[in-house]
Amino acid sequence: MSADSQELRESSKLPEAPLAGADGRQRAAEVLRRAAGVSEVWTFVILVALVAFFTIAAPGKFFTTYDLTQIAVNAAIYLVLGVGMTFVIITAGIDLSIGSVLVLSAVAAGEYNIHHGGPEAGWGTVAVCVLIALAVGTGWGALQGAVVATGKVPPLIVTLGGLGAALGIAELATGGQDPAGAAAAHLQNSLGFGKLLGIPWLVILAAVVTAAFGAVLGGTRFGSHTLAIGSNPTAVRRAGIPVGRHLIKVYGLMGLLAGLGAVMWLSSYGTTSIAGHSTDNLKVITAVVLGGTSLFGGRGSVLGTVIGVFIPAVLTTGLIVIGVQQYWQDVAVGVVLVAAVYIDQMRRKTRERA
Repeated sequence: MSADSQELRESSKLPEAPLAGADGRQRAAEVLRRAAGVSEVWTFVILVALVAFFTIAAPGKFFTTYDLTQIAVNAAIYLVLGVGMTFVIITAGIDLSIGSVLVLSAVAAGEYNIHHGGPEAGWGTVAVCVLIALAVGTGWGALQGAVVATGKVPPLIVTLGGLGAALGIAELATGGQDPAGAAAAHLQNSLGFGKLLGIPWLVILAAVVTAAFGAVLGGTRFGSHTLAIGSNPTAVRRAGIPVGRHLIKVYGLMGLLAGLGAVMWLSSYGTTSIAGHSTDNLKVITAVVLGGTSLFGGRGSVLGTVIGVFIPAVLTTGLIVIGVQQYWQDVAVGVVLVAAVYIDQMRRKTRERA
């Protein structure tokens, strides 16, 4: 094995198999030790603890079927965005522009719908609107990825500029006002309000996206390259993997899912909500970091992001149920985010010492 290949293998942090001949107790102890160190386990424990606390604090008012459905619907769009952000942060990048890209994609699709039937538009127009939203999101994301990859500009700066530029274009196109008739009734009645076996289509779509890209991250070459780039981009380059091209794909994927989020938003609310997405980046980054994805790159999972998305959702809903003022809800979510980043830094230092 070449030195570069060995370095890439080490940077990917693939677990080694247990030594042959180890007795059952040793193997069990090793499995438990690894499980205890998995971020998703501890994050899930926090989620269960929050659910238990609010269920006890508000018996009969929390953890009802209605609450669970509302939490799932409210989290669906952020879950789709969180999947894309997971890939970005694993590469040691960041994307602050996702809320603005969602708005721009929604405006582009909405303007087409307005001029081709409005609320009464047919399924053909709906299909074109979906394609427009996906294309705009993907194109914007890939453009940002190209600047990061070829211009060597930090992702924080690129996506911060992208945040302002995308929102500015959307405001220029609409005069800063949400246009009427941006969503067709067909789109709202199906994806927005429809259900399959009692489960909202928005939740089903989010679940499908999560499962698909979870499999991509955990079981494909694209996923392994994403993890390796975040761990050691120098070794990845030496191994012959085109890091720049891969980063363009990753940011393009983030844009694609922002475009899908725009479709989901239009179907659910029927408007572009130009002024309503200024904190989407904070919410999504919070969820991804809570789920155990390291801000330093090289480590993370879609499963962790799923759990991370539901922690703020459960926290916010639970605080509303027990009557806590809305402003304290924002404080609580912020404190949880800072705590998650602190814990991530402590884990990183522990691994480096080991």
